[in-house]
Amino acid sequence: MFTSIEGRVVVVTGASRGIGKGIATVFARHGARVFVVSRDPAAAAATATALGGDAVGFAADISTAEGAARMADAATAHFGGIDILCANAGIFPQTSIESMDVAEWDAVMGTNLRGTFLSVKACLPGLKASTQGRVILTSSITGPVTGFPGWSHYGASKAGQLGFIRTAAIELAPHGITVNAVLPGNIVTEGLDELGEDYLNTMAASIPLKRLGSTADIGNAALFFASAEAAYITGQTLVVDGGQILPESLEALGS
Repeated sequence: MFTSIEGRVVVVTGASRGIGKGIATVFARHGARVFVVSRDPAAAAATATALGGDAVGFAADISTAEGAARMADAATAHFGGIDILCANAGIFPQTSIESMDVAEWDAVMGTNLRGTFLSVKACLPGLKASTQGRVILTSSITGPVTGFPGWSHYGASKAGQLGFIRTAAIELAPHGITVNAVLPGNIVTEGLDELGEDYLNTMAASIPLKRLGSTADIGNAALFFASAEAAYITGQTLVVDGGQILPESLEALGS
């Protein structure tokens, strides 16, 4: 039985949909006070209302220093501090290298990688004041482990996050803050609904467990990293993909 995180303050970026909403839901279910961050104020407010309890929504663009600072200041003002940062905000337009322009590359890097740095930096005073400061990044198997056409910028940003956590873990360790990352595989989110059943079945066929993951699967992994029981784990990554990266080829999965 894990030590309760009830009452601890968690800031979740990109929390109005998809994996971020799943992370926020898991933390709220375990009694955390959740600060739901999204660029869309209406979506942030709606998610906070759905979570119930002490959850509150806040609109900020964490790809800017001003937006990240406003987020951290507002969370601290509302809840009195910050114990956990789940740096989840990310964008993933699909564009080939040949067709991609510099603006799109910069936008992905700005949200996914610079936004991670800015969120951590902005929340650092609160995390240092906490007795159990935790930083959990949502990276991906795409980039650090695998590749996929159209996602060179996304993959680079997600691999960059892992470079960031290793030094961040060292720098923040004297303050008792741990820094870790979850690497999701194929997860069921709102964006997959439009792709059709055949596409989803093809995706599931490449996974040893023969199914896509849920946003709760990622939320549970983040919850573990935030727990007292994970206090001696830092600078590490946890792949949550149903075994997707294991087969050498589809032949390894048999029929």
